[in-house]
Amino acid sequence: MSESQSAYRHILKATSIFGGVQVFSILVSIIRSKIIAVLIGPAGMGIAGLLNATLNLISGFSNLGLETSAVKDISQAKTTTKDNVDRVVSVLSRILFWAGILGTFCTIVLSPWLSKLSFGNYDYCYAFILLGFAVFFKQLATTNTTILQGLREHAYFAKSNLFGNLFGLLLIVPLYYYWQTDAIAPAIIVTYLILYLVTTFYTRKLALKKVHLSSGELIQEGKSMLRFGFMLSLNSIYILIAGYILQIFISHVGNISEVGLFNAGFVIINTYVGLVFNAMGTDYYPKLAVLSVDQQKVNTFVNQQIHVAVLLMTPIIILFIIIMPYMIIALYSVKFLPVIAMVKWGVLGMLFKAVSWSLGYIMIVKNDSALFIKTALLFNSLSIVLNLFGYYYYGLEGLGISSLVYYAIHLLIMIIIARKYYKVFFDTAFKKVFLYSILMCTAVFMLSYIDTNEPLKYGTQVVVFLMALGYSGYQLNQKMDIKGVINQFLNRKK
Repeated sequence: MSESQSAYRHILKATSIFGGVQVFSILVSIIRSKIIAVLIGPAGMGIAGLLNATLNLISGFSNLGLETSAVKDISQAKTTTKDNVDRVVSVLSRILFWAGILGTFCTIVLSPWLSKLSFGNYDYCYAFILLGFAVFFKQLATTNTTILQGLREHAYFAKSNLFGNLFGLLLIVPLYYYWQTDAIAPAIIVTYLILYLVTTFYTRKLALKKVHLSSGELIQEGKSMLRFGFMLSLNSIYILIAGYILQIFISHVGNISEVGLFNAGFVIINTYVGLVFNAMGTDYYPKLAVLSVDQQKVNTFVNQQIHVAVLLMTPIIILFIIIMPYMIIALYSVKFLPVIAMVKWGVLGMLFKAVSWSLGYIMIVKNDSALFIKTALLFNSLSIVLNLFGYYYYGLEGLGISSLVYYAIHLLIMIIIARKYYKVFFDTAFKKVFLYSILMCTAVFMLSYIDTNEPLKYGTQVVVFLMALGYSGYQLNQKMDIKGVINQFLNRKK
């Protein structure tokens, strides 16, 4: 087996491990979303969306981007000695603990202002006070997941996500059943408390040694982690602010129900369709961090990653476009059908995101903070402008169109940056794959707007889907000899 085949197989193996967990997590999320949608409706989901947006915004402010920057430090420390790993983990744990305390304090103190800003009244002060405790547990859970990802403990990371989602679901369903909208804030707390407890269970299995550090040592050893983490946190904050502004804009120009519809559509696009990114990123980022010192290996690995990402995403995107109306009814209810147009446009944009997402990690592993912050400002400003204009003129569908336009522009700029600063170029084979994928996804998307002949429309879409599935399977087999993997597995079983 060649080195290239081995690399492709590793990418697909890691993706399948986390993809399986993501699928289970999505099933749990589907059940949770369906229950919430039925019990509290679009308006309740709008309230939950604004509370979660606030939670993520405050967490983004307080954790200083360490959930991303520390993954690189831990993965690089793993290549040295266990003592170095213990020290890096101890630094991370201490900093994020105090970040959690700070986030909780800020949420409680600002609760009246947050309620007024988000909902236009002070009726939700108590909900925001409760949200402060969710911020604390979220930071503690983030510490554990960062450790597991940085050490590339795939099995523990996968299991912690799986059981965290399952136990969280079992506990929050009764809350919504008995208290409905009053249960939103307590349910958020329970979700992150359970995730913290489950991730703690698995991180303790690693037998990491707690290193006692003075304040001076903590600052000194955490300096580089915090420096780049601060740059990353600014980007996260920009993204969260952009989302926060958009939801408040929708609630004022439209209504709280449209906020709920937007959040439902956002979940479909970024959680269900975007499961490939979550599955790949868990292994891709720490491995790229280890390879970052060798430019040739970075170029090769990035090309391998985008190949697999696009080939996996293409049939998924096509399938989602075909089944979108039925999926929304199954996931939520008929009340959420107005979000179909938004989701179809947004899902199409995921194909461009599959490539730009892979390129974006290069700046992170290279510690190129100046360029990173410039591009973050540019992209997030562009996102805010496109989304506000999109919604103002075309409503929810406009948000889908703006999402597609944004990811197309984002990819174009990331290609220019990757070439100019990091000498990363796409190989010819990938260009062909990407072109075919765009054509197939666009064809199915355009067919979805045919209303005069339903059998012809769906029949043609299914044919294109089968073509995409066959094409992706053929290309993946060419890269990693899937038949050989299957035969090897069967022989091992015998």
